[in-house]
Amino acid sequence: MTGGGKRRPRGAAGPAGDQQCEKNGDVKKRRSNQADIPDSLRQEAETCYRLRLPEDFYQFWKFCEELDPEKPSDALVSSVGLTLVGPYDVLAGKHKKANSTDLDFNLHWRFFYDPPEFQTILVGDSKTQYHMGYFRDVPDELPVWVGANEAKKGCVIAQVGDNVFAAVKLFLSKKLKEVTDKKKNAILKDIDEKLTRTAKELGYSLEQKTMKMKQRDKKVVTKAFHGAGLVVPVDKNDVGYRELPETNANLKKICKAIVDAPTDDERLKAFAPIQEMLTFVQFANDECDYGMGYELGMDLFCYGSHYFHKTVGQLLPLAYTLLKRNLFAEIIESHLASRREERVDQLAP
Repeated sequence: MTGGGKRRPRGAAGPAGDQQCEKNGDVKKRRSNQADIPDSLRQEAETCYRLRLPEDFYQFWKFCEELDPEKPSDALVSSVGLTLVGPYDVLAGKHKKANSTDLDFNLHWRFFYDPPEFQTILVGDSKTQYHMGYFRDVPDELPVWVGANEAKKGCVIAQVGDNVFAAVKLFLSKKLKEVTDKKKNAILKDIDEKLTRTAKELGYSLEQKTMKMKQRDKKVVTKAFHGAGLVVPVDKNDVGYRELPETNANLKKICKAIVDAPTDDERLKAFAPIQEMLTFVQFANDECDYGMGYELGMDLFCYGSHYFHKTVGQLLPLAYTLLKRNLFAEIIESHLASRREERVDQLAP
């Protein structure tokens, strides 16, 4: 963002305590309609990823089981064009059939532009690499919403609802507008009705943008290149985040100059503004404004060029560690070491 490395005055976000009570309230409300999935299986899925999964994740599995008891993961493939993947592979027992002993779930269905905050749960068109996933600001908290990205088109993550039912409903409504074949349309309508009914019975909102998501937006200190926004704790004295000295548009220009440089010498010269920003980040970190390095690291990761991997490797693991988001530090290190555009299914033979 803009500004000469100064802190941005921002509206006071609600105290963390309020949020906690709200969460506990949600849990109590949903206890009664907990999905009928054995605790051992839940534990296995959450242990593989070291992330807690929300109840809608399990409820959606039960919904797909009703559509196709044999293969719930493929229940929506022929009709909607979505496959259940990621932690759903654990529920389906696919990880047990895998040969690989050194399976890294941090990289399972992790697409090229997926930041550590993103966990893929559904995949669509492989040509655009469309996929949906849970987005978490903090690894030991539940997701803040479900996002969607098309990795072949870029790094942008769109918000598609605060639970998987809402995300799939939105996908379905777009599909219904595109499909002209009457038979296909009837099948989609039937799934849409079933999904809407199930979500309502379970008390899930089908809005694309819920009140909870709007409240989270207020805590965003900067949108970042992926547009999903970054959240860092900012105290009453505005300690926690300071803006980068460049606008997003300028930072992209700087990145482009580096990537397009005809020679290594030119590239080194083009890197000068980034070097300067790294110095600002060191000052910011010394003064507990950890959000600055987080933003620069994330933007360079989102730009996607291997020329930035070394710098991202210096910035993001440190930012995550300072923010006490250690699992994210681990994920970004694994991803940078094996960042690929294809073959993201770690269980593929």
